Amino acid sequence: MEKAYFISDIHLGLQAKSKEEEKIKKLLLVINEVKKNKGDLFILGDLFDFWFEYIHFVQKDFFKVYRAFYDLRLSGSEIFYFIGNHDFAHVDFFEKELDIKIFCDPKEFVIKEKRFFIGHGDGLVENDEMYNLLKKFLRSKFFNFSYKLVHPDLLIEIAALLSKKSRSGDAKKKYKIEKDGLEKAAIKIINEGFDYVIFGHLHKMTYKKFDNSAYINLGSWLDIPKYGIFDGIEFKINEIK
Repeated sequence: MEKAYFISDIHLGLQAKSKEEEKIKKLLLVINEVKKNKGDLFILGDLFDFWFEYIHFVQKDFFKVYRAFYDLRLSGSEIFYFIGNHDFAHVDFFEKELDIKIFCDPKEFVIKEKRFFIGHGDGLVENDEMYNLLKKFLRSKFFNFSYKLVHPDLLIEIAALLSKKSRSGDAKKKYKIEKDGLEKAAIKIINEGFDYVIFGHLHKMTYKKFDNSAYINLGSWLDIPKYGIFDGIEFKINEIK
């Protein structure tokens, strides 16, 4: 790859139609830049605010995104998709139809001779056993079978309501715990010899350097859309205005 691009927490499907259309336009700009520069794209989770797969159904609102990913793959670029805590219910549409590699857990990559530890970031905070149990259940074959018994239109309405509810109440308190915990986890990983640790999940951009290494959190697209880019020399965060 010539360059590596990184996006996270776009949460397609969460906001009003006008904002969703604007997010998709900006996402297509990033994808076109990746294609133009012959780069590879890393998606660090929560691309969608919720994602469900049926045998004969796919969420039509994101057709332009699917098409752009497909064209990017045809151009020779690789796409690596780490599923998050919102878009966890992937089965095989992205892998079989779009030729995108799907990962359920963080993974090491070597990019331009630098060691990267990449993942969404959920479940890495210490003493978060309850969340990890829930995560295991939601990604189980049983859950993937069970939700298909509900009509997709109804399921999406339910998911939208639950997603909005989850952003109220204790969301700010939970962010404080995860912020400290994820940074602690990142420092531990850096001490294992990694040059870059990159997460999403927190919705707050972070770029902290530790000698010749760095912990980066890409933030979210719910405020100012951003993407990361590594050219082999340095890692930059660019805003899309």
